[in-house]
Amino acid sequence: MDSIVLNPIGIIRTPHKSLEGTPIQPCGACGILGTVEVEEAFREGLLDLKGFSHLFLLYLFHQSKGFNLTVKPFLDDARHGVFSTRAPRRPNPIGLSVVRLVEVREGTLHVEGVDMVDGTPLLDIKPFIPDFDLPCGEIWTGWLSGRSKNATSLKADNRFL
Repeated sequence: MDSIVLNPIGIIRTPHKSLEGTPIQPCGACGILGTVEVEEAFREGLLDLKGFSHLFLLYLFHQSKGFNLTVKPFLDDARHGVFSTRAPRRPNPIGLSVVRLVEVREGTLHVEGVDMVDGTPLLDIKPFIPDFDLPCGEIWTGWLSGRSKNATSLKADNRFL
């Protein structure tokens, strides 16, 4: 397969200066504000974004080095396949977070719920639309069943550096 080249469209600014201590999911970052600085060349694409309450941010885990196909995630002591986790050390280190849009001003998005390290390269923005994004059918959470509620209080450590 040919390689794929992605170019960042902006940068995510957060109060989290290092991976250690950063919330492990957006649900643990309620009240934590950040900004998304969109490059000038892409700002026209922000037109009409103001009407949405939440956004998906897709970004690069830029501090992730290499990957492991099995990992010991933050919410368990056992090893799991990387694709059954949200661990940052992945074959393609792409992150996904849902944040609350507070304001759009001069090419900068002001958002709440930032769970990424300051300086994270932004790959894409998509509006969160419940009618589209809530899956049909029963939802199962595999090995995370009963553990995911702990994501609101856990912070990252150095296991994925």
